[in-house]
Amino acid sequence: MTTPTSSFPDVSVVIATRNRPELLTKAVDAILGQDYPGAIDITLVYDQTEVDAARNVNTPGRSVKATANSRQPGLPGARNCGMANSVGEIVAFCDDDDEWLPGKLRRQIDELSAHPDCAFVTTGIRVTFDGERHDRPSPVTTLSLEHLLHDRTTEAHPSSFLFRRDLISMIGEVDEEIPGGYSEDYDFLLRAAKATTVRCIVEPLTLVRWHQASFFSDRWSMIVDAQRYLLKKHPEFHDHRKAEARIRGQVAFALAAIGDRRKECLREVGAVVGRWPLERRWPVALAVVSKAIKPGTALKLAHKAGRGI
Repeated sequence: MTTPTSSFPDVSVVIATRNRPELLTKAVDAILGQDYPGAIDITLVYDQTEVDAARNVNTPGRSVKATANSRQPGLPGARNCGMANSVGEIVAFCDDDDEWLPGKLRRQIDELSAHPDCAFVTTGIRVTFDGERHDRPSPVTTLSLEHLLHDRTTEAHPSSFLFRRDLISMIGEVDEEIPGGYSEDYDFLLRAAKATTVRCIVEPLTLVRWHQASFFSDRWSMIVDAQRYLLKKHPEFHDHRKAEARIRGQVAFALAAIGDRRKECLREVGAVVGRWPLERRWPVALAVVSKAIKPGTALKLAHKAGRGI
């Protein structure tokens, strides 16, 4: 793993986008407005939508390039396409509905410089949902593999990801085989934590918008397949009862939300209880499958508290 060749290395930012022009403008402006002396280039990858060439910008130290997703349709392919079309020795992601807060980039580069063994830095997040705001400082300063197995650590959001480009040669690209691209960011974090030190800036420096327009908010069958894919890909989950129960609790909730897979949901709930009866998601899954609460309502209540299921 190499270290940056200067105090302010070139940074390539990848934004995968689809049908969010107004939010995309805010995301781009927040990046270009970062108080960072080094060069920043942004690659906008238009996924399954027409490329807006008017977005292209080329000024000293700052550039924006719009391109079509030439890889597999979906978020993982779009992220990989963006990385392949950029050259900065530091890579960062930002979702098209999120924003970097002032000082984010400079703080992360300083963190990399201060920790030569580190190749990956995240930040705390500020969550907005339904008119409410929740600051979510990172609960840790270093994300270990064991910590990530037990806790997805929502604060380590993909819009806060920043890493040395040569990390990709060690862990591979974003996984395009994950069903629906769901949890691609979590899988990427798990692989990174196996290969390098992942540092976390505690302060919320990334604005994350949760909203009902999320492309993943109600794709329950895909979520079931994706989480089971994750369990199979990372056998470490099976060595930790609580960690495995957490993922299977999410599967149970998604099965309950589908509505016509009641028996499968109940079997999954039984498996969760058998692994870790204190897992908090199985009672919610039972409430949904018994129609005591609608899945969308449960999800909305969690989001209003700044949490996810």
